[in-house]
Amino acid sequence: MGSAAFKAVGMGDPHPAGWIPVHLRQYAPIVGLDVGSATVEPMSDELLYEVRDSIGVLTFNRPDRMNTITPIMLKALSARLLDADADPAVRVIVITGNGRAWCAGLDVAAAASGDGIGGNGNAGATGEFNLRDAPPVVLHKIDTPTIAVLNGGAAGYGMDLALGCDIRIASETAKLSAAYTARGLVPESGGTWLLPRIVGWSKAAELLFTARTLTAADALDLGLVSDVVAPDALHDTAMSLAGEIASNAPLAIRASKRLMRHAMTEGLEDHVQRQYLALLPLFGSKDFREGLASFLEKRPADFHGE
Repeated sequence: MGSAAFKAVGMGDPHPAGWIPVHLRQYAPIVGLDVGSATVEPMSDELLYEVRDSIGVLTFNRPDRMNTITPIMLKALSARLLDADADPAVRVIVITGNGRAWCAGLDVAAAASGDGIGGNGNAGATGEFNLRDAPPVVLHKIDTPTIAVLNGGAAGYGMDLALGCDIRIASETAKLSAAYTARGLVPESGGTWLLPRIVGWSKAAELLFTARTLTAADALDLGLVSDVVAPDALHDTAMSLAGEIASNAPLAIRASKRLMRHAMTEGLEDHVQRQYLALLPLFGSKDFREGLASFLEKRPADFHGE
């Protein structure tokens, strides 16, 4: 991806200076917002965003650095995920990268030279480290479905972000690299929580302990990705899947994702009760009535998230 097909736009907002969306104010510190003075830190072109046909498209945009992460990129990613999740016009979020990488994780060259993330070791570390609004946690908490469209390599932090998405589709040229231990680190962004749940303990341990790099075919065999397609078919495949999801009832999809998230930490009996409580308001929704009517009338449904 990253081609002209996406026509991704920059991060600048068309609102008056000082405007802060209400739903972002509680996240002000992490996204560089100062509610007291009502100033907004400009977003960066390191992350591009557009909305079209109910699909929000986020594009990592440091192709010259393999889309490695920076503090500005991570702040922008959290902000955009939260913004998209609160936007009723967005029913699916697609995340891809410009150039030949999806996200290669830490900028190793910058860190080695003393710049960027990890450049100063643990200098400046404090006794309290708040990750509640870091991208991997935000990605896990939002209710909008997410699709990682792996146009190229996803390594380290990038692999963790990809695993945090609901669905992963890979180009035949994509690779997944669990290279944490080869760099003297551990998966810092949910990898040790996500990977065993996806592939099982034994295979997760093997991947993490060996710092192995997987081809797209390897990832498909392990169930780490749902599909592998030719590079020139990746965009159309991803947008087709996103469109298929977006055509269904958004309230039911968001509720389904919440239920799946809760199911990971609760027993069957408790979860069935939670399912019933989630079902009751859906019975009263306009979307439920539209779903019934469209089935009986043998026509496509027209859902509005109401």
